[in-house]
Amino acid sequence: MIACGLDFGTSNSAIGVVRDTTATLAPVEAGDTLLPSAVFFDDEVKGQVLFGNAAVAAYVGQTEGRLMRALKSILGSSLIEEETKIGGRKVPLTHVIEIFVRHLKHKAEEFAGQEITSVVHGRPVRFVDDDDTADARAQDQLEAIARRAGFRDVRFVYEPIAAAHHYEQTVEHEELVLIADIGGGTSDFSLIRVGPQHRGRADRSKDVLATAGVHLGGTDFDTALNLAAVMPLLGLGTELVEKNLPMPSAPYHELAAWPTINFAYTYKNERMLAELVSLACEPEKVGRLLTVVQQRLGHRLAFAVEDAKIALSDSERSTVPLSFLQPGLTVTATHAAFDRAIRTGMGKLHSAAKDCIAAAGLGPTAIDTIFLTGGSSRVPAVRTAIARAAPSARVAGGSDLLSVALGLTQMAGSVDGA
Repeated sequence: MIACGLDFGTSNSAIGVVRDTTATLAPVEAGDTLLPSAVFFDDEVKGQVLFGNAAVAAYVGQTEGRLMRALKSILGSSLIEEETKIGGRKVPLTHVIEIFVRHLKHKAEEFAGQEITSVVHGRPVRFVDDDDTADARAQDQLEAIARRAGFRDVRFVYEPIAAAHHYEQTVEHEELVLIADIGGGTSDFSLIRVGPQHRGRADRSKDVLATAGVHLGGTDFDTALNLAAVMPLLGLGTELVEKNLPMPSAPYHELAAWPTINFAYTYKNERMLAELVSLACEPEKVGRLLTVVQQRLGHRLAFAVEDAKIALSDSERSTVPLSFLQPGLTVTATHAAFDRAIRTGMGKLHSAAKDCIAAAGLGPTAIDTIFLTGGSSRVPAVRTAIARAAPSARVAGGSDLLSVALGLTQMAGSVDGA
């Protein structure tokens, strides 16, 4: 039996095995090695479950069914105990994750040509901030899911350490590197010594000087941009006629966060919003919110915002098309407004990076390199916030979406050889 490396991510996932001494990621969708962490339960074809881009395409194509995304981010929270209605029955969210992990395992086994029962499984440094009990519970939940999916031997590795393992293959001399893995749901840091003389060591514990993490990532940036740029068009921040009371904010926050979008689709919410339309100072805007809930358009809204966020990494402004909600409706998101929306988060990232360096008993000038990975590391404000923690360090990057998966797979190869 061989081991695999599994990077189950909030936004994207990958899985790999070692073939001919080389860490190789399995093709998981149409030859691609990266799979969006999305599951679609098709109501039109009984029993059909779609994954990744196929899941997103079915949803965008208005196939009747339910799309689930970003479920990793609620591990350890009370939300993971919730159920979602699929095909007329209630299904635990942990079961949805299990279906997705089982699919990845099957793809790896197809690629390897044999059964895989051992996994080196990535995990963030912190699933849950400031709550060790909840953080431990999240790993226990993920381990139980992996075992139900068919893995008998489950070993967890911090994701930034896996990224360091991959980065180390490219360095020619010893470095003290701060790994910053900025993912969809969490941001994780590791301060580690890497270099040719370290690669062959079986025990790398002495090389890892410190780790730190914060439950903050790209999906939080999506939420912030959604609330700042789009939700005002749906009535956020407007008032009710009576006593100038503000519109309730809860439905907006629920629809703006990937893991909770489906929770907004209730008859109770529809009845409440229909009543609020008649009470609103700006009924047209609140009517758009009602349409989103009635027509289950929350994910389409979130995808449009996510695309705008990605575009703002290279542009000063980006148009968010909302014609699926109302013909001709658009809103312009600007780089400056996005930076303002995520400013608090950037402070948390900077503090986490500084704390990681301080936990090792070192100062900023001791760091040789900052290695940035994870899809959200492409956000300019993110790069600036982390670079300020060690201003003299060289900033490096590469394989933003795959370095963790490749590192985990390389480590799985060591398990094979043990």
